[in-house]
Amino acid sequence: MQSVANWAGNVTYSTDRVLRPRSVEEAQERIAQAESIRPLGTRHSFTLVADSESSLLSTEHLNRIVEIGTDTVTVEAGIRYGELAAALSGHGVALRNFASLPHISVGGAIATSTHGSGARNQSLAGSVSALELITADGSIRRLRRGDSEFDGAVVSLGALGLVARVSLDVVPAFDLRQYVFEQLPWSAVEANLDAILAGGYSVSLFTTWDEPAVGTAWVKTSDALDGQSYFGAPPATEARNPVPGAHPENATEQLGASGPSYDRLPHFRLEFTPSSGDELQTEYIVPREHGAAAISALRGLSSAMSPLLYVGEIRAIAADTLWLSPFYEQDSVAFHFTWQPRTAKVLALLPQIESALAPFRMRPHWGKLFVGSPAALEAVYPKLPAFRRLVHELDGGGKFRNAFLRRYVLGDE
Repeated sequence: MQSVANWAGNVTYSTDRVLRPRSVEEAQERIAQAESIRPLGTRHSFTLVADSESSLLSTEHLNRIVEIGTDTVTVEAGIRYGELAAALSGHGVALRNFASLPHISVGGAIATSTHGSGARNQSLAGSVSALELITADGSIRRLRRGDSEFDGAVVSLGALGLVARVSLDVVPAFDLRQYVFEQLPWSAVEANLDAILAGGYSVSLFTTWDEPAVGTAWVKTSDALDGQSYFGAPPATEARNPVPGAHPENATEQLGASGPSYDRLPHFRLEFTPSSGDELQTEYIVPREHGAAAISALRGLSSAMSPLLYVGEIRAIAADTLWLSPFYEQDSVAFHFTWQPRTAKVLALLPQIESALAPFRMRPHWGKLFVGSPAALEAVYPKLPAFRRLVHELDGGGKFRNAFLRRYVLGDE
């Protein structure tokens, strides 16, 4: 059979056996019968977090909307955010936030604490109010916000079982405008980072790190900013793409045109190929109070990073209480890197970046490339011991474990 790879092609899974149940009941049966199995979403992780040497269970057909209410929506975990958002719009409600790409599945995004931007916005996992988990024996365990195990079960990396259904908080539908500003001075960024990242509902700074100024600042806001500058950066006069030199047609609408939040918060349109194609991704998160110092440290590596980069992105994310979230109990600044597909050179560079950020208690994104040691993760994830106890309680036989979890999460290697 043909080998199975992730979206970017940098990971080939250790098995070609992919199960594709068409109902939650079928997923329960498949899991109960399996000796070893791992959940698989839209395959947008760049690490081996989803790998299995036995079987993968794809959620691509578990993509139904179960119920839309005024405060929550309940969905199957395989639905993609862009498709969910369009359906919610017809009911006058919306999700609070989105990641850069609307193409990713709800289940995969929350399992890895994938996020969007906004100093007052939590990660996508922060909107989970309840979930249904298919455990190792095929039974369903229901958890709600406030339950003792809930905060450990949301960002779970697939270690506890398959999240089959999820309830997400919704709010009344709202519109936003998107503005792009160019050549934001580094001096302004280092002096006013918090204010810059909080200057809209969602703000992203894009840079190749060797520029004399930050290339572009993307501000998504309900306010009309036409003709205004942003901390010394003038407004763009035509549409841009976050990736320098890429065509703007696959980016969401800009130039201050008002539109539904689900069509402004992602950087890329659902109907177009996401991001730049063949690429690698890395992301590191630091407490917000260390953001400016971390920028200075990264700028010191610009000559090494820039030749391998398509683009970097700086964002703010609000704290949550989810045990394995990089934003656990800390308002944060995230540094994302979209690399050229030069795997050996990128992996050789990551230790330098991680060393530069280590003084700031850096946490890596679970679904993006990192090379740090298990001991380093233990030092910055205080709830890891509690999570391990939860894993042993719900999956004592190790049905959902793989090499990535054993090394980085469970301390078995």
